[in-house]
Amino acid sequence: MATKSRFSWDEIGSQNPIFSQIRTTIETPFYGNNVVHVNSLREAYKLAAASPGTIVTDMPVYNPEAIGLDPDAKVLLFNDGAVRGRAAAARRIIGEPGVNTAEYALKISEAVYQSRFKKLYHAQVYVGLDEDFMVRAHLLIPEGQENIMYSWMLNFQYLTDEYFNMYQRSNKLKNEGDIYVFSDPTWSHPEHPMGLTCFDPQHNCAAILGMRYFGEHKKGTLTLAWAIANRNGYASCHGGQKRYNLPNGKKFVAGVFGLSGSGKSTITHARHNDKYDITVLHDDAFVISTENGSSVALEPAYFDKTQDYPLNCEDNKYLLTVQNNGATIDENGKIVLVTEDIRNGNGRAVKSKLWSPNRVDKFDEPVNAIFWLMKDPTLPPIVKLRGAELASVMGATLATKRTSAERLAPGVDPNALVVEPYANPFRTYPLADDYNKFKALFQERHVDCYILNTGHFMDKKVTPAVTLGALEAIIEGTSEFKPWGKFSDIEIMEIDGFVPDLNDADYAHQLQERMKDRIRFVESRNTEKGGFDKLPAEALEALQKVVKELE
Repeated sequence: MATKSRFSWDEIGSQNPIFSQIRTTIETPFYGNNVVHVNSLREAYKLAAASPGTIVTDMPVYNPEAIGLDPDAKVLLFNDGAVRGRAAAARRIIGEPGVNTAEYALKISEAVYQSRFKKLYHAQVYVGLDEDFMVRAHLLIPEGQENIMYSWMLNFQYLTDEYFNMYQRSNKLKNEGDIYVFSDPTWSHPEHPMGLTCFDPQHNCAAILGMRYFGEHKKGTLTLAWAIANRNGYASCHGGQKRYNLPNGKKFVAGVFGLSGSGKSTITHARHNDKYDITVLHDDAFVISTENGSSVALEPAYFDKTQDYPLNCEDNKYLLTVQNNGATIDENGKIVLVTEDIRNGNGRAVKSKLWSPNRVDKFDEPVNAIFWLMKDPTLPPIVKLRGAELASVMGATLATKRTSAERLAPGVDPNALVVEPYANPFRTYPLADDYNKFKALFQERHVDCYILNTGHFMDKKVTPAVTLGALEAIIEGTSEFKPWGKFSDIEIMEIDGFVPDLNDADYAHQLQERMKDRIRFVESRNTEKGGFDKLPAEALEALQKVVKELE
């Protein structure tokens, strides 16, 4: 097995690095006499369909037997009230400066005690879909929250004979226990008005308290899986990856990294009007081996926005569960969805693996190019980065706009340009780990690096057609990159209507300021959280070189 779940008596105790105060506090209630084991996806579906407030639509699940459901399974809708996104302000990471282990162990133990009069469901899944990387995860959640549990089992790989046998053959990870997640969405605490997501990433466990949104459970589980991957020779990726199978027999693997709303899923699933034979790995979560450059998907399903999918859209055929959307009656008297974010922002759905017609769980071929997706109005639609240090630090200072997928703390400007390293707000380990792993891909594995601006270039929108056109030129080998101004490590593909004028003093000043924003961000890592995310000096020097070349 990849992670360890059973121990000899000699292995149990403080000397075993798998155990900790937080882990033991979280794992213990899984064995309570108020716990019911949910052993199949069919069982989870029935529980979710019967849960108070669930809307069992008249929309059938497409090919339900292929994903472990009964032939009459329907798309389920459940809404979360006022809570419709993740709350970064609620995250606490054990091991980071200022996070008191004893304090949070006490809060979690009290949450566990308060759950003793509730029926609790225990579900299991695998995270990682290939023998190279698979870990087992457990969720404990109260009765009344069956829709979260069902979506969680759909999103990850529920237990089957095929995957059980694959897991038995999978690589053994030393000193890594199973993932344990304790959740109680009804929990409240005066010190945590937005809820609490407490992670002990070194010991593969989390408590998700006061959180109704399914995305907290999906990303909370991935947070722990990515931490395991980081410790075991993988670059952890919040992004999409696809392979272009070209007519000449060559293959081109592209990884795209961006936050929700950046175009990550759109680019990953784009078929370019069927111009290419395309294979998809995943659009949200995967890992890249630093040993051989291969990639493994972490999830079979997709957690996608419903904003851009009207009811009659063909893509909706693959819906499994839907969150924070409306419902109505169609002309045939059937209960159907009201999508397009008419009800509220950040409507979401879990979509079947079958959504992508050419989907695999592993790319043996190493990645050819990485694309950082940014919404920085001073950047043209595409630039190419030379030098492993600049390529990696631009990923570490990935700039974007906030989206409706986030619940913001009071006083936070939703329109401000923000930096999210490697588009992964779910990292629990030092930022330097990601910097060094991506730098190694650029330097040692000779992966190309580009920035795609999928927002506005100054006041002009960069359309999907412009973005996909630039991608096609790179895939086909027809792209022409030329030196950009005085930059020694940045090249530009000139696209009509989007050519920057570095002689325009106002534009050059804004570009310089945005680069200085990145410098300030890197400098702030030296002191914030006690220097937990400090980057090597070379990262700062690469950015300073860019600013100097603008003078």
